[in-house]
Amino acid sequence: MKKVLALLLLIPSLAMAAGMKTPLDRAPINPQDKVSLQRGAQIFVNHCLNCHGASAMRYGRLSDLGLTEQQIRDNLLFTAEKVGDTMGTALDPQVAKAAFGIVPPDLSLAARSRSADWLYTYLRGFYRDPAAKSGWNNTVFPNVAMPHALWEYQGIQALQVTERMDPNTGDTRRTQKLVIEQPGTLAPIEYDQYVADLVNYLVYMAEPSQTQRKQWGVLVLFFLTGFVVLALLLKNEYWKDVR
Repeated sequence: MKKVLALLLLIPSLAMAAGMKTPLDRAPINPQDKVSLQRGAQIFVNHCLNCHGASAMRYGRLSDLGLTEQQIRDNLLFTAEKVGDTMGTALDPQVAKAAFGIVPPDLSLAARSRSADWLYTYLRGFYRDPAAKSGWNNTVFPNVAMPHALWEYQGIQALQVTERMDPNTGDTRRTQKLVIEQPGTLAPIEYDQYVADLVNYLVYMAEPSQTQRKQWGVLVLFFLTGFVVLALLLKNEYWKDVR
């Protein structure tokens, strides 16, 4: 009986340890910044569509970002023939499975399933790992099959791990941080903005109508507030003689 109780007391501790995750950085995105969204769409088409598709998104929807149909054709229409087509990938699933061991997932709803902060931290968390099949690992997604597609812009990072003994408890505390071993074509602050634009677009792609939805939500709240005021005034007018 004592062993069972000890095991039950140990389970919550194990669950807490398993739930420990890498802290996520706040993604500096703005879904109303159309210039950022346009840059993000270009980054997505140039780098992500090589392996990932976005089957729920059509090229024509990019006109909501201020792009003309001709601009979409000339600059973004690489994996389709018509502006009305979906943003599919040209990569054959069997080839992807042989190369990465897994078919790259569709990114249509990636921002909703993972969150903008997760994507922003993930795309900045790659580091060299000779033990990995692709030669890359990630602090947010350990043992990820995806290689670092943007390494030329960010550069090559290494994971620096340090251990020290806590003088109060005697426990060994392990800390880790990413350090640039080989600079990329962009400065760190420029790369962060580059990734922020991409994540901004992924958030938009997951729900293109979210800006309009929020605007209509605010208008509806104002309408309901005004309606309640009018209803109260009307109620008081009808019942004033009854009192």
